[in-house]
Amino acid sequence: MPLSAMRAFHQSSASAPELPRIKAFQDLYEHPDILWRPRQGGLIMICGIPGAQKSGFAMFWTAMMNLPTLYFAADTSPFDASMRLASMGLRESTEEIEERLRNGEGQVVENALRGSKIQWSFGAPITWNAVDEELDAYVELHNEYPKIVVIDNAMDWLGCESDYQAQMALFGDLTAFARRTGITTVVLHHATDKGFNDPTMPPPRNAIKNGLAEKPEQVLTLGLDPNTLKLRVALVKNRSGKQDPTGETYATLQAIPEITSFARLGN
Repeated sequence: MPLSAMRAFHQSSASAPELPRIKAFQDLYEHPDILWRPRQGGLIMICGIPGAQKSGFAMFWTAMMNLPTLYFAADTSPFDASMRLASMGLRESTEEIEERLRNGEGQVVENALRGSKIQWSFGAPITWNAVDEELDAYVELHNEYPKIVVIDNAMDWLGCESDYQAQMALFGDLTAFARRTGITTVVLHHATDKGFNDPTMPPPRNAIKNGLAEKPEQVLTLGLDPNTLKLRVALVKNRSGKQDPTGETYATLQAIPEITSFARLGN
């Protein structure tokens, strides 16, 4: 049934609340020229060149929000995923956690993982059949949809390794999926390192491979300085607020890759 503007406003405001804010991203939320406001049920892209900490950013963000999450990690092993989550919880490196396991302290690691609300799927390539099966299993277990689905990453989707038409179709389908289910859908994608001069800066919107920024409501691009581990985060597309397609407006976070974590600068 068609909705009037007022009814649409009330329905969307009730069904699309702002996602929980996390302390480490405070400067991204409060930067006067960014004011990032991710909302429930949107399609959000996280983009960067290889090595920009895309997966770490998505994993840390979803873990810290602590919302029920279904995470499709096509190029991560179960061991790596569990170690990274344990690293966040214990604030210890993978080497330190492995030392605990060798010393018979597995219970400490299990306790660090126990409170996680992330459910993993490691199959590759990612397919809609796999998504449907995982969602059915999730609903059977919890009697509700997860709040967040993460696709890590778009090029690990069946047929999307290099095919532009397949990638465009995927993003159209993900948009429909997010709107139909109300699940916040986070998809990771690559940017080219050609066409802009400094790989430590967030790529501009026109550097996103195959121009796939059309469908997501919001697009974040990441640029990591490997020497200082400062992570620059730009909001290059935002349908409901401020944006800077050049990527030259950004918030700066401190990356702590050995424990898959991020922090405000100076903290």
